[in-house]
Amino acid sequence: MRVRLKADGRLVEVMADGSERAISAEVSPTPEESQADYARRVRAATHLTQADFASRLGVPVETVRNWEQGKRAPRGPARALLKLIERAPDAAFAALAH
Repeated sequence: MRVRLKADGRLVEVMADGSERAISAEVSPTPEESQADYARRVRAATHLTQADFASRLGVPVETVRNWEQGKRAPRGPARALLKLIERAPDAAFAALAH
């Protein structure tokens, strides 16, 4: 699966013929859910600790803590990665492992 983050924040899947298909908005935070709650929910669904999740993403554990405490919000590529992990965690972590 090839995924692209568009300039307007949409996440799309790139098909073999080069066309793009929107990835459903159901993986985004709901209007009443904060970015911190969203980051926490995505990580919790993986059953990983903050340290293990950060290690798999290749970021400092402080980054994950800051997301989950609402001190920082995941932006751009990080937000796209969280969406991908929520939708296809095995594929995301396999790609990150290489």
